[in-house]
Amino acid sequence: MYSMSSVADIPWDELMKKEARGLNDDDLGEVQAIEADTVVTTAGVVDKITYRLPKSLVERYDGHNLWFRITKDEAKSKYGRD
Repeated sequence: MYSMSSVADIPWDELMKKEARGLNDDDLGEVQAIEADTVVTTAGVVDKITYRLPKSLVERYDGHNLWFRITKDEAKSKYGRD
């Protein structure tokens, strides 16, 4: 069983295709890329949106989901691209 990781312990190289979740269990898509200061995710099937979320917003990783301290609406308005 995987224990929750603090940000310092997150295995960034293992996050590809993991789910990104926000506050209130908001769906922020699937991790597509990890960059120096950014996590790139894509959400949606028909109307796809790409988020470029700062790593500074990451709260934890539980082995299945990467959790962010942001709502879906905030993510869309500040970091989303259609």
